[in-house]
Amino acid sequence: MGPLWALRVAGALSVAGVLAGHDGSQRAGQPAALDAGTRGDGVGHDRGVDCREVRKRNSSERCRFVRGTPDCRLDGGFLDYLGGAFCTFPSSLLPLSVSLYALWLLYLFVILGVTAEKFFCPNLSAISTNLKLSHNVAGVTFLAFGNGAPDIFSAVVAFSDPRTAGLAVGAIFGAGIFVTTVVAGGIALVKPFAAASRPFLRDVIFYMVAVFLTFLVLYFGYITLGEALGYLGLYVFYVFTVVLCTWIHRWQRGDGPPPPGPWEPAIPTDAEEQESSGTNCGDYGEEYRPLLPYHETSLHILSTALSPLDKHKWRRKPWYWRLFKVLKVPVELVLLLTVPVVDPDKDDLNWKRPLNCLHIVTGPLLCIFTLKSGAYGLYQIQGVFPVWALVALAGSVLAIIVFVTTHNEEPPKYHCLTWSWQVFAFLGFLSSAMWINAAATELVNILRTLGIIFELSNTVLGLTLLAWGNSIGDTFSDLTMARQGYPRMAFSACFGGIIFNILVGVGLGCLLQMTNSQMVVKLEPDSLLVWILAGALGLSLVFSFVAVPAQCFQLGKAYGTCLILYYLVFLCVALLTEFRVIHLAAT
Repeated sequence: MGPLWALRVAGALSVAGVLAGHDGSQRAGQPAALDAGTRGDGVGHDRGVDCREVRKRNSSERCRFVRGTPDCRLDGGFLDYLGGAFCTFPSSLLPLSVSLYALWLLYLFVILGVTAEKFFCPNLSAISTNLKLSHNVAGVTFLAFGNGAPDIFSAVVAFSDPRTAGLAVGAIFGAGIFVTTVVAGGIALVKPFAAASRPFLRDVIFYMVAVFLTFLVLYFGYITLGEALGYLGLYVFYVFTVVLCTWIHRWQRGDGPPPPGPWEPAIPTDAEEQESSGTNCGDYGEEYRPLLPYHETSLHILSTALSPLDKHKWRRKPWYWRLFKVLKVPVELVLLLTVPVVDPDKDDLNWKRPLNCLHIVTGPLLCIFTLKSGAYGLYQIQGVFPVWALVALAGSVLAIIVFVTTHNEEPPKYHCLTWSWQVFAFLGFLSSAMWINAAATELVNILRTLGIIFELSNTVLGLTLLAWGNSIGDTFSDLTMARQGYPRMAFSACFGGIIFNILVGVGLGCLLQMTNSQMVVKLEPDSLLVWILAGALGLSLVFSFVAVPAQCFQLGKAYGTCLILYYLVFLCVALLTEFRVIHLAAT
């Protein structure tokens, strides 16, 4: 009763904070507008003509309209997708540009998945291991951050621009409905099981509180600084509740509090997924190891570490695996060149001396060239010396020092887990985060461009393409986990991960937007679809909250079928609403 009582108190305080914040929000000045529906209002000024008007112009006027309309400017990113669609390609080749954008969109999802899985998560695992976090704390913090990195970065990028905030709202709610219905229902269909009662009730209650708070924010129309911090505070309280419940459960069983120890993934997946980048011949098994010991040269270590292909694995895999691997090779090669990976499971912690020295130069260069689309890197000090050259010079000097003072055979102390700062793990974490942020920015810009071309709202793009793309990895991993005999763990992951996404995604996204404008961010759901989306998510959670205990937590095919049918009905209603088949009666 203790954790549940505390949760009720926290929920009541959070609701009171929302209501109190809106009572006094009029004194905070004019809020910065974020469009959560179809149209954008602007930040502090009238944006003028909506960019979607371009489709109503003549073909000869579209390029000039796009170039001269402020609402058509894509903030951030490296490519001008609207200019490419309406200026680079003639109007007769618009389907070609859309097809190219669709392929690039799919490839961006590949970039996000590879970066998060093979570079971002391993470095987070190394950091959590060094910090000696318990399994539960690491699971609801670092593991949740690693699994939800594409969702969080996409939401933060979308919230940073008032014209794309609807993408964030649609993606967060859309992914929540998809994961709690399709993925959870699929797990019940693949492997009927008995759900863990207390973790399920805890996670569902927290998620319902988060959805209700977001519903209140949408109803009142804006979010204040205190409410944005309240989202983050509620997540901190959720982590505290997880740790407290685990401690109480172990104390009741007589096991005592769990000792802190290194965190490791609970379930191994496909060997390809667990394979760290830059493997050497010793990682392939005893049959591939040399008979006599030898010392590899630095050049051989570098060439082996930069090879993303395993020729032994290549021979054993089917053709479709090879095709997908060929598509991933360019991404993996660039990531290997710029992102170090510390692997606690290896004896040498994945120390590759020449490659890690190269990372000292390429990692910081990557960070400055991805910040503000390279604006910081191209800035010239006193109008003479560019910042990127200064960073490259400092990195080169440091790389030479590290190369001279280390050896190929053993990692230095600042690469090991025994040194508290873990320089290379933090550098790899930062570099992979910058890659994910850059890919997420391009992803949001493409989706906004497609929305303008097809005259679709940001909300429907968020709840479909963005939500599906960010959730596809979790879908396959959870269903694979269920097939391997761990449906309870997969089912818990469905509800635990999305709590992090909604609380940190909304809280951090709006908080960063406030740093760029004013202390109040306006969310205006001027579309019926936003309310359908919020209501459908809340109804699905209420259904699970009632149906699962009613079945004594025994989940089977009937429960899974109901969830999947519910999602199909919701999707049909959402699309009919988007195309104005379902609409509010005129008054």
